[in-house]
Amino acid sequence: MTRQRALIVDDEPDIRELLEITLGRMKLDTRSARNVKEAREWLGKESFDLCLTDMRLPDGTGLELVQHIQQRHPQVPVAMITAYGSLDTAINALKAGAFDFLTKPVDLGRLRELVATALRLGSSAGEERPVDSRLLGDSPPMKALRKQILKLARSQAPVYISGESGSGKELVARLIHEQGPRCEQPFVPVNCGAIPTELMESEFFGHKKGSFTGAIEDKQGLFQAAHGGTLFLDEVADLPLPMQVKLLRAIQEKAVRAVGGQQETVVDVRILCATHKDLAGEVSAERFRQDLYYRLNVIELHVPALRERREDIALLAEIMLKRLAEGTGLSPAKLDDDALEKLKSYRFPGNVRELENMLERAYTLCEDDRISAGDLRLTDACGPSENGETSLAQIDNLEDHLEDIERKLIMQALEETRWNRTAAAQRLGLSFRSMRYRLKKLGID
Repeated sequence: MTRQRALIVDDEPDIRELLEITLGRMKLDTRSARNVKEAREWLGKESFDLCLTDMRLPDGTGLELVQHIQQRHPQVPVAMITAYGSLDTAINALKAGAFDFLTKPVDLGRLRELVATALRLGSSAGEERPVDSRLLGDSPPMKALRKQILKLARSQAPVYISGESGSGKELVARLIHEQGPRCEQPFVPVNCGAIPTELMESEFFGHKKGSFTGAIEDKQGLFQAAHGGTLFLDEVADLPLPMQVKLLRAIQEKAVRAVGGQQETVVDVRILCATHKDLAGEVSAERFRQDLYYRLNVIELHVPALRERREDIALLAEIMLKRLAEGTGLSPAKLDDDALEKLKSYRFPGNVRELENMLERAYTLCEDDRISAGDLRLTDACGPSENGETSLAQIDNLEDHLEDIERKLIMQALEETRWNRTAAAQRLGLSFRSMRYRLKKLGID
């Protein structure tokens, strides 16, 4: 069986020798270059499964080599080796297309993990898992999104996924994970807004038995649970400032310390994050740390709102109605033309999630497997017009209208906090007692 091959680019003989020995013990053949010119010559003569390059070279920079490989040999993962503390350099390398980075002095354990991950990426080339079956839509924005997902899956760069509530940000994060070299390892999603402030450090980093009241045994944190895989921080803008500091350190040091613990544990995770808020605006308002923002927002990926891709609504509705009919023994319901036109003109503040809920309700109400405009109850839903206003003609009864709005907001808060009632109450600015009263009044179980 042909051994895999790595290209090592560094002008320091000691570093080259260290890397050659380490990779040789991992059963890799190596080729070494002292500068950009020699590296390009090797790339022109042989094929490689991985490239490790120093940032500073006698005749250029590692960034130039990254860009050259991206253009001529895009299938080769490149890892940048930078001086300790040169975080800006590392981030620039990731933005240029580097797979990952290492800092000097090189940690051999971290090096071996990086190499193993890069080689898994190469061995899975041509085995991309289809994303179309879950990320539906043929509109230009969705085609572009699927293409970006495949590209980002080949990197270890942190990705900030922006988009409105209900647009599918967690699905996008999951697909990035599944398409990448960490696909066999855990994908751990966490809703940052659903964790009580006093439990955050324990949830993220774990705790030792006896470290606080109620800590009756050692507990693994989310970082340890995601080791080798991906940690998805949903609603990251909801993290309080003290926790943002600790999160930043964990990401930079690639190590965490459990509450009550004395030793740090090395963790190897890829960080993906999302929020429906304007994260740059949160930084300007001093509610989110700028240094953490730049560390998380190496690459931004925008998930379009449903109203930005109205041409996908017919396809989405057809597939959703087929899913609703599965297992019932009934044929899927069809949308009348007037119902489809209503959907296409609706603003969908709740995006795909709202469309799914709307169709489920209409499927239950419709007659003869035909969904009319009336079955959609868009009047009751009181969706705002394009200018954000609700027409008085839409309101038949003020009390019912206000109750519908209240129910919708509470349901949205519950869904976004994974039905954590305490967290949902905090998000809505309610006491838990008031929240419990409203749930009972509205019949929400």
